[in-house]
Amino acid sequence: MPAYLIAEIEVTDPQLYERYKPLAAAAIVAAGGRYLVRGGETVALEGAAPAGRLVILEFPSTAAAWAFYDGPGYAEARMIREHAAKSRVFITEGL
Repeated sequence: MPAYLIAEIEVTDPQLYERYKPLAAAAIVAAGGRYLVRGGETVALEGAAPAGRLVILEFPSTAAAWAFYDGPGYAEARMIREHAAKSRVFITEGL
C-alpha cells in the first residue's frame, strides 16, 4: 500500500534552502520515493492555505516513507531544512 509524505514548508532562509533541494531530491529517489507535488500554486478552498510551499511525496509503503525520513540519506538535508524553513511534515497511508 503506498504512503504519502506531506510537507508544508515556509522558507525563512532561501539561500540555505537552495542547498537543501538537491540533497533532498537525491535522498527521495534513493528511498524509492517520487514527487507528486513540489511547490506549485496552492489555492485554499476551505480553511487557511499553507504559509509557503506544499510538497507531496509518494513511497511504496509507510515503512519506506519512515525509512526515508529517519534514514541517513536524508539526515543532512533534513538538518539544512530545519535551519532554512518552518515545516509541518506528515506521513499518511494511501489506498
